[in-house]
Amino acid sequence: MQTRKKSWVKPTITQHGGSTLNKFGRMPMKDYIDTIEGVSIASLVKDYGSPLFVLSEKQLRENVRKLRQTFESRYQHVVYGWSYKTNYLNTVCSILHQEGAWAEVVSIFEYEKARALGVPANRILFNGPHKSRETLQRCVEEGARIHIDNTDELYLLESVAQAANKPVDVTIRLNFDTGYTEAWSRFGFNIESGQAINAAKRIGSSQWLHLCGLHSHIGTFILDSRAYSSQVKIMCDFMKTAEQQTGCVISSIDIGGGFASKNDLHGMYQPAEQIVPSIEQYADAICTTLIQETADREAAGKPRPTLIMESGRSVIDDAEMLISSIVSTRRLPDGRAAAVMDAGVNLLFTAFWYNHRIQPTRLLEGVAEDTVLYGPLCMNIDVIRQSIMMPPLSVGDSLVVSPVGAYNNTQWMQFIEYRPNIVMIHEDGQTSVIREAEDLAFMNQLEKMPEHVVGNHQYD
Repeated sequence: MQTRKKSWVKPTITQHGGSTLNKFGRMPMKDYIDTIEGVSIASLVKDYGSPLFVLSEKQLRENVRKLRQTFESRYQHVVYGWSYKTNYLNTVCSILHQEGAWAEVVSIFEYEKARALGVPANRILFNGPHKSRETLQRCVEEGARIHIDNTDELYLLESVAQAANKPVDVTIRLNFDTGYTEAWSRFGFNIESGQAINAAKRIGSSQWLHLCGLHSHIGTFILDSRAYSSQVKIMCDFMKTAEQQTGCVISSIDIGGGFASKNDLHGMYQPAEQIVPSIEQYADAICTTLIQETADREAAGKPRPTLIMESGRSVIDDAEMLISSIVSTRRLPDGRAAAVMDAGVNLLFTAFWYNHRIQPTRLLEGVAEDTVLYGPLCMNIDVIRQSIMMPPLSVGDSLVVSPVGAYNNTQWMQFIEYRPNIVMIHEDGQTSVIREAEDLAFMNQLEKMPEHVVGNHQYD
């Protein structure tokens, strides 16, 4: 009787332990993904290459609809401003504008991008600490909503408005201690020191500036919804003081963004699914407090202020994934397994603060072990995951990294490697390229070479 020959399995070194169980639950051993929105990952890689960013139009639209509906069901006047810096791909921005989002921008580049996409100036919220005279002149002329960040900008904008002979409605950015988050004191006017009320009074005395809005952004990846209750109460208290001392009427309160996504921060002891508040929890904290703190306005002949929010990460993060392929494997001196992927921190900047979820695209054979995942850059800091339990990987295996929609397509670097295709899977299951992969012609198009350095190379 002929014995059937067993298939070869890559050998592994396994550290013995008492159990695969710990206080956080059982380690997943059979986790893989082979399709995205019903489209085969193998076909995506075949058609568009690796690495590859993949966006889901369906998920993006569902996310923004849920955000808006959740807040609008709790408060009467709500405006959602899409945070361009989170992901300013034209297709992403256009979809969100189709869903009713305004544009929230922090630079002339983002402002011009929003205008080129057809966003009216009066639906653009212009934040940020850097606005040149030329930028302010254009914003005043076109009617953008300007958020004043500092005293120098206040005087500069007043000068621009006077030169244009055009009074300008403005919002001022505030910073303060909520008791729950570290104060972002580098932006805006501080409340506790009296700087903010002094700025409000200065605007109140100006012929050219009219204070009509308050803005603050208390941080990023906020995990305690009570921070927003504190924020809204402090802003409402300041609103009452500013109105009493200047005679202005505040028509909008902008609470910025900072809502967390379902990503695991480095150092988190529990998975994001267990500790990240839901959109409903954020909305309850914000809207309940705002309703309570503005209950007396109608009796005083003042409308409740419009609530503006600028969430980026919670809307886009889980709508995008990154497909990457293994290009080499090795065993480290300490015995751990390691693999090099064709996508590194040049594409996945958020790997510096997230332990992204990483899944193979097929069932991997063998015993899972502690593995380091590196990127392809010739830099020691190019680490996608310092430690992840993975069965043995082989060259050509594909991995899916998620969620990656927030900040990676805006903070990525053209460093060492070309940046890859970005595709979107549409609601009908069709795919399209929304940003083409770079090549040498693209990279060289902005460079200019003086004639005396062209050619005539000498090689000994």
